[in-house]
Amino acid sequence: MTVLVPRIDSTAAPSPDGDETPAHFHWPNLGKQLSSDWSDRRLMGLPEVFSPSQPVIEAGYLSRSLSVRSDDLRSDLENPALPLATRLSAGHLLGLIGDPRIDVFAPHMCEVPAARVVLGLHPEEVDSVLDEYDGLGLERSWIEKETPQYTRHIAAFRIARYPVTNVEYSEFLSQRPESEVPSSWTFGRYPQERANHPVYSISAETADAYAAWLSETTARRFRLPSEAEWEYAAGGLSGTAFPWGDTFTPDRANTMECGLLSTSPVGAFPSGASCFGAQDMAGNVEEYVADNYRPYPDGPSVRDDLVEKIGGYRVARGGSFARFRDLARTRRRHGRYPRAIYAMGFRLAEDA
Repeated sequence: MTVLVPRIDSTAAPSPDGDETPAHFHWPNLGKQLSSDWSDRRLMGLPEVFSPSQPVIEAGYLSRSLSVRSDDLRSDLENPALPLATRLSAGHLLGLIGDPRIDVFAPHMCEVPAARVVLGLHPEEVDSVLDEYDGLGLERSWIEKETPQYTRHIAAFRIARYPVTNVEYSEFLSQRPESEVPSSWTFGRYPQERANHPVYSISAETADAYAAWLSETTARRFRLPSEAEWEYAAGGLSGTAFPWGDTFTPDRANTMECGLLSTSPVGAFPSGASCFGAQDMAGNVEEYVADNYRPYPDGPSVRDDLVEKIGGYRVARGGSFARFRDLARTRRRHGRYPRAIYAMGFRLAEDA
């Protein structure tokens, strides 16, 4: 793996000795007059669409220089007995030298068996949820969206072990450069230092487009999970409040309680896995599902700030590094609001 930066297609500039500056140096011709109506990228002399990339760090050199530790990075990352700082450090280095857990065209999928599952929240439990998370500014209607409980037969399917990462998404952009560049990629630059972190700040439609592209490329049937599938994969047959159980502990998920204020390498919270082996289903980034918001059968229709601001919206699940533990609950229903703290990513599913 070679670590990459965007290639700049610019006019070559003369060097002091009369030769041309190499093409990968940035020497744009912006014309005679700039405009305040131009985008930041245009003002910086960058193309509006994603561009092919140039190597900036030679990953083989990193691997050789880290040879004493490189074989152990994955085991350190996945060892819940090690301190979080150690796991994060291992994950960051693994991302730079090439994370063997991530295969763009063959993502690691977890088997989820068919089952008849009870989903949602009993209306009588709304008060206890509000009491438990008192102090986080919750509105009653937000929790009422989870009511009532209902039963659904869910066919066997597969869910990705990890949310889609930046390095996977960069391959999609390389083949579909006209697609949406995540706003979390500052000035549209691929964040090489976060290669194995989940991609976020894209639209639900773009997440669908990624799944369709990967399906076309691999001749498999990738998609986003339905809302019911996601909740079942996160909470299991017993419908636990969090992927690991009913009690929140901050060392199991990258939420605001953890205090990182950033995404983390996927799988860096191994003790937070669901019973089916899916990682990061609580915290890190919120995850779009395939369904738009609608009330559960016989449930209330909630016109909260999401509806008032954006109308219909795609449901997202799982919470994020920028939100508190209440959003990391397996039953919590959320969506994208136009603010930076709404860190929206996604995870793939596949028919069994």
